[in-house]
Amino acid sequence: MALDELKSAVPDYAKDLKLNLGSVIGNSDLPQQQLWGTVLACAIASRSPKVLRELEPEAKANLSAEAYTAAKSAAAIMAMNNVFYRTRHLLSDPEYGTLRAGLRMNVIGNPGVDKVDFELWSLAVSAINGCGMCLDSHEQVLRKAGVDRETIQEAVKIASVLQAVGATLDAEAALAE
Repeated sequence: MALDELKSAVPDYAKDLKLNLGSVIGNSDLPQQQLWGTVLACAIASRSPKVLRELEPEAKANLSAEAYTAAKSAAAIMAMNNVFYRTRHLLSDPEYGTLRAGLRMNVIGNPGVDKVDFELWSLAVSAINGCGMCLDSHEQVLRKAGVDRETIQEAVKIASVLQAVGATLDAEAALAE
């Protein structure tokens, strides 16, 4: 199992990450599609080649072709949106918030999977990318759709652990060179 490979790669000083990796993925209460879509989108967003290489095959095996593509689409569109909307939010000039975005985001309206799943994946990627506006927006859509806070927190926990594991493994790889 790729999850075991990834856990074994985590150094001893990051034992908490290893334990958390096993629990947030291995013991998740999320339905399979939500879980593995979140894992795939977050593995991409982590920008860690090791995390993505280890988790992508299992994600692909647990997702339909449509869900696999939609999870990758969530990571892609949020990579753009998180930079754009985070910048709008951080700029002190409020006029930027009134300007038309002029960016294509069609996949959000038609992701090819249940909208709740896509929103959850988008929220998790936004957590990694640190866009407060996007986090609030996706959280509100999810809550309006009846998604409980525990489910949202599960996705954020996956995002935080995969980001931390990616940063740790990438640092170890750089130090080993």
